[in-house]
Amino acid sequence: MPHLSADSRGLILVCPACSQANRRVYPQWDSVIRCGRCKVELPRPAAVVDVQDPQTFSALVAGVPCPVFVDFWAPWCGPCRSVAPEIERLAGLMGDQALIVKVDTEAVPEVATAHRIQSIPTFVVLRGGSEVARTSGAMSASRLKEFIDQTAR
Repeated sequence: MPHLSADSRGLILVCPACSQANRRVYPQWDSVIRCGRCKVELPRPAAVVDVQDPQTFSALVAGVPCPVFVDFWAPWCGPCRSVAPEIERLAGLMGDQALIVKVDTEAVPEVATAHRIQSIPTFVVLRGGSEVARTSGAMSASRLKEFIDQTAR
């Protein structure tokens, strides 16, 4: 499953009909958006978002009204690599109920430091920019979904 890219204004979605890149802006997350070229309705993503900088991360977690599940990981971490396929499956299981985000602690250390990440993989659920739950260690997609679902209670 390909990962989505994001910037400080929104997620970049590729139209399935015409391959045009479109931006789903964070403040209009719940709105229906259409491709700028062919006008096909674009669904909310059921894919993993790779965050590349602190500004994008801040804008994303503050602007998206659904829960944001963050996988803090690093390329050298064996457990992080082993859980990566489960994170992909989680994105499919959650659909548009939560946004699944990956933050490479080596590439974006400012975000990891701000969230006091001391071991990896660490998973954090944020709502409205605030942390509501945290867990660590490799686990299955279904267990991670249960973890996210528990934050709604």
